[in-house]
Amino acid sequence: METKVIVRRLLALVKPYKSRAALALLSMAITAATQPLLAKAMQLLFDRGFEERVSFSLWLIPAVLVSIFVLRGIGTFGTAYFNNWVLSRVLNDMRAMAFERVLRLPVARYQDESTGKIINTVVNDVRQVVDMIQSVFVACVRDVLVVIGLLGSLLYLNWKLTLIAIVVIPLTAVIVRTTTKRLRNLNRESQRVTAEMTGVVEEAARGHQVIRVFAGEAYERRRFHQRSVALRGFSQRMTVAFAATTPVTQIATSLALSLVVVLAMQADMTVGEFTQFVTMMLMLLTPLKSLAEVNGPMQRGMSAAETVFGIIDAEPEVDTGSRELGRANGHLVFERVAFQYPNAAGPALDDVSLEVLPGQTVALVGVSGGGKSTFVNLVTRFYDPQGGRVLLDGVPYTDIKLASLRSQLAMVSQNVVLFDDTLAANIAYGAEHIDHERLAGAIRAAHLTDVVARLPDGIDTRIGENGSRLSGGQRQRVAIARAIYKDAPLLILDEATSALDNESERAVQSALDTLMAGRTTIVIAHRLSTIERADRIVVMEAGRIVEQGTHDELLAMKGMYANLYYLQFTAEKKQTV
Repeated sequence: METKVIVRRLLALVKPYKSRAALALLSMAITAATQPLLAKAMQLLFDRGFEERVSFSLWLIPAVLVSIFVLRGIGTFGTAYFNNWVLSRVLNDMRAMAFERVLRLPVARYQDESTGKIINTVVNDVRQVVDMIQSVFVACVRDVLVVIGLLGSLLYLNWKLTLIAIVVIPLTAVIVRTTTKRLRNLNRESQRVTAEMTGVVEEAARGHQVIRVFAGEAYERRRFHQRSVALRGFSQRMTVAFAATTPVTQIATSLALSLVVVLAMQADMTVGEFTQFVTMMLMLLTPLKSLAEVNGPMQRGMSAAETVFGIIDAEPEVDTGSRELGRANGHLVFERVAFQYPNAAGPALDDVSLEVLPGQTVALVGVSGGGKSTFVNLVTRFYDPQGGRVLLDGVPYTDIKLASLRSQLAMVSQNVVLFDDTLAANIAYGAEHIDHERLAGAIRAAHLTDVVARLPDGIDTRIGENGSRLSGGQRQRVAIARAIYKDAPLLILDEATSALDNESERAVQSALDTLMAGRTTIVIAHRLSTIERADRIVVMEAGRIVEQGTHDELLAMKGMYANLYYLQFTAEKKQTV
């Protein structure tokens, strides 16, 4: 992304707060104006204050000096206050925009991009962009104003000597331009490695139990150390790239200053004028140094801005629908559906046609890779089919608004996802307001009453990250309670009882039977004993439907389902012996 495009977009973010930004500019101008004022005060003091007969009251000296520094203090405070007021809001706006897009990214994006990179973009990269605005804004506005004010005063005082002094400015510009491209590239690589490091830390925290059980500490240390070493290398190279600008600028400035001092001493200048001229030249050093050093943080910020705007501009989930559905009957139809994942060797679904009538329970079975999970991904419209179409109550999926479609769905997965919030908020997740009567019913139906009674704050107990304060079976039942609370007409159960012990499974299975009654239900199951009562069992292999029928019908066919069933039955029988 070009620098001018990034700058234009950042200015657009600041625009809503332009009145406070203008006050920040005014504060900077006040601060800048005090520098030549101080030099002028010194000139008057030397020229008129050390004569035999002082032409003004001595009390005027502290009055003038204190006034200048009071004015400078007001300008400095105003700059800090208004800058922070504007930039803190820009920071929140950028993070909100990035997070909003994260919530709407296609599912495929999460498979292509690490969680660590997304976290790093929303949290750290946005912070870097705002830090860049602050440092560059202050340097390029306040310091430029200081330089303009001082140069104007110097030109007015002695334009010939000033021309010698300003030779430093084009030299600084050349140095900055030379280092810009290298710094931008180094910062891009640094951001990439930082995102990888964030991912390593996130995985280590999330997988701490596996790391300990499998003695993976040394492996995780190596992963972290590799990124740390790489970041240190980038940091060193970036420091070398922009730190060299400061001594070069300072040496050139000192040479110009030395020459100016010699020529000024030969010129017809009063002591006060000479003091004023040299003081203002020395004052130029600090803003010029700041301007020379601004390239480093600017390139870091520009690289971060590219990443942040990359997330903000990412294509969201395609929502082609315009129709709002009431409560659906649950008539689901797949018409010759085909789908293949990017870079996959073959299709995940190949010419699949299936009709699920309202209220039916259809179980999908088969070996791994048969297409069961892809079928569910199309039902939830995480992906769109590349051939054929999916219909709900006779309406093509592509005609239904995504929000309306997903309001018809509830899902219980084997990979339970809970949030670091209260138990009530997790069960009523997605609802604007919690219906406590409905919540109590969901808790009873999911057999969570005893669990709630043992929690310190009942339903208002925070259950920790991903429900870490609950057992595996309890977490699964919370997920089931969430589906019961939503009361959607179309239900997806993906190994919904996989994490339960036998006693819990019996308790929850009765709850599931109640939940499934009158609802269209798609069940993915590997334990075939749990789906014997399904209205229809669909056997999938290599993305195609190879068998379908009731449990008894499929056993009588003595095909793939019968082989899978008897293999499991034999294995379970051996385990019980």
